[in-house]
Order: sequence, then C-alpha cells, then structure tokens
Amino acid sequence: MEKLAEVVGEAVVAGPSYFSDPEKLRGLHHHLGILSALEIQAIGEFDQWDAGAADGAKNAASWLSHEFKEPVKESRRRVKSGRALRDLPIVAEAFADGKINRSHLDLIVGARNPRTEDAITKDQEYLVQQAIKSDFEDFARDLEYVKQSADPDGVEEEAAAQRARRDAYLEPVAGGMFFGKLIFDPISGTIVTDELHRLEQVEFEADWAEAKERLGRDPLVSDLRRTAGQRRADAFVEMATRSRTVPANGRRPAPLFTALVGLPVLEGRMCELANGLVVTPGSLLPWLDQAYIERAVFEPDGRVEVSESARFFTGATRRALEVRDRRCTHPYCNEPVERCQGDHIKLASEGGPTTQENGRLLCAFHNRLRNQRPPPDG
Repeated sequence: MEKLAEVVGEAVVAGPSYFSDPEKLRGLHHHLGILSALEIQAIGEFDQWDAGAADGAKNAASWLSHEFKEPVKESRRRVKSGRALRDLPIVAEAFADGKINRSHLDLIVGARNPRTEDAITKDQEYLVQQAIKSDFEDFARDLEYVKQSADPDGVEEEAAAQRARRDAYLEPVAGGMFFGKLIFDPISGTIVTDELHRLEQVEFEADWAEAKERLGRDPLVSDLRRTAGQRRADAFVEMATRSRTVPANGRRPAPLFTALVGLPVLEGRMCELANGLVVTPGSLLPWLDQAYIERAVFEPDGRVEVSESARFFTGATRRALEVRDRRCTHPYCNEPVERCQGDHIKLASEGGPTTQENGRLLCAFHNRLRNQRPPPDG
C-alpha cells in the first residue's frame, strides 16, 4: 500500500495538466480501470470470506456503506459485481487487464438472472470481444440480443412492463409556470422524439436565418435568440397547436419509425429501431396494422437494396444510407439518423458520385468539420 500511495502521490504532484494530452489520458484511464477491477475482485473475496462480520456488519454491503460513506445501493451493486466475477472468469480476466471497464461489467451483471446466467456464462468470450472492439452502445445492443435469445418470454414480459410504465403529466406550479415529466416505452418514445427533433430543427433554422439577417454573417450558436431548451419547449407547443388545428375529418397520419428485423439463420437475432434501441418482436405487433412495410436487403458488399413501399420515400439513396449507417459515422459521435446529413466520401466537387457507395451519414457538426479541415489526401 505504501508503494501504491507513493505512485499515486507522484501522479497527483504531476497534476492534471500533465495527463491532459490524449496518450497520457488514455494511460491514466487504463490504469485506473485496472485498479477498479482489483477493488471489485477484492470486494468479491471480502464478501466470500464474510470479513465484515468481525466488526459486527450484517453483510459486506453494510460494511462497505459504513466504511466508505457511500449509499448502500451502490455497495450492494459492487458486492453483486464481485460475486458475479467468480462465475465469469473470462470477463474477470478482461476486467483485470483493463480491456473492459466498470460500465461493461455493470451491464453484464445487470443482465444476469436465473434465466439468462447460463447463456451469459457461455457467451462471455463473445461479449468480451464485442466490448473490446465496439462502441459501448453497440456492445449494449449485442448484450440485449444475448438476453433475448436466452429468455424470449422474459424479455417480452419486460417489454410489456415497460409499456405499462408509460406516464405523462404537465401541471401548473407556483408562479404560473408548468412542470412535467414524460415516460415512454422505446417505440412510443421514438415516435414522439422523432417528431420533436424534426420540429426543433425547423425552429433552429428559423433562429439561424433571423440571426444571419440581423448580424450580416453566419451566426454562432450563442448569437441565436433562443436556447436549445427554449426551442424544444416551443416545438412541443407547435406539436399541440398542429394537433388542435387538424380538420375533424382529416386523415390521421400514420406514425413513422424504422424497425430492422434480421433473419436468425443468416445473421443472428436482430430486432431494433433505427436509433439502435433493441425491441422485442412482440412489442412490434400492436403497430403492424398501421405500419408501412419496406424491405431492405443488406448485400455482402455492403449495398442496401431498398424496395418500393406504400409510403413514398424521397430519395432511395438517402434511405439506403439511413438504413445502413443509422447514426453519424464519425468515430467520436453517436448522433441519430434524424440529425444527420448525407455526405460525399469523395467530394462532389472532385467528381465524387452521389451513390450509397460514396455516401455516408454525418451530423451537421462533423459535416462542417470535415469541410473546414479536409483530410491530408484531399
């Protein structure tokens, strides 16, 4: 412990500025992860030996909560993780080596229950490899499919419980303001947020145009007359206003969301929304009587053949990019498809064709960044 304290002391003396460049920050994160793994494994053995009993603690979690002054809920979570590592040797090794982190471990442990623990134990090598090579959101999706395959009835019950927990309220509070909360299941939430984001973009473009005319130049975000939160609030009002003004005999618009369903024989289980949220097959059933069916076939070379459908989509090439990429393709970004633009990999000004092979999705920020700072090879 003295040697560890000495090393930590030297790091503290070096100060945050020393560790602020990318390579040193990566190294700091890696070594902190190894120490975190060591602590969780030590907690697991502490629990196994019932070492807190000598101090009169009922269990390891109560001892940790008292000694470390942390919520007992957090202590219980760490004890649970320590216990799980004893049954997951491949996960434990990767965690101890700093190849996966606490967030990965928490997700794996949280997915274990009497119906899924055998499958997770069997698939732990696969899960570790996915955690190492994938973004966290992609890893979480892979873990959801392991759960679905291991416990199809259980995940449908969870989906039904999610749907049952939907809730919304908007109530006046002191001063005449209103305060509210929204809770939706994945599909309903996607329908609402897709429309909200669309209207937010309309409000943003209006603010941008107003500021550009007022200033005589392209504005900064700080120059806009409304904050992002204010535009979002105004978008909600616009949604309500449009609902109120729909003609009584008007045609109710069908909700539009994209669900990708794979063929298990070919690719493994796949059932998710275009924004990456994994859903159960059963949760799609209530929407089928009002859905438009579109076929999108992912070919071996990466092309997406998108069929014609009852709903008219403007631009099959854009649609193919949406189905294939599903988010901003920049490695440091996860902006969803509805906030992305089609971008030419080889610039159109240099003869790049407008095809899906030469196309990708980029959010507005990374699209502008790419044009401001072109890659060295032009």
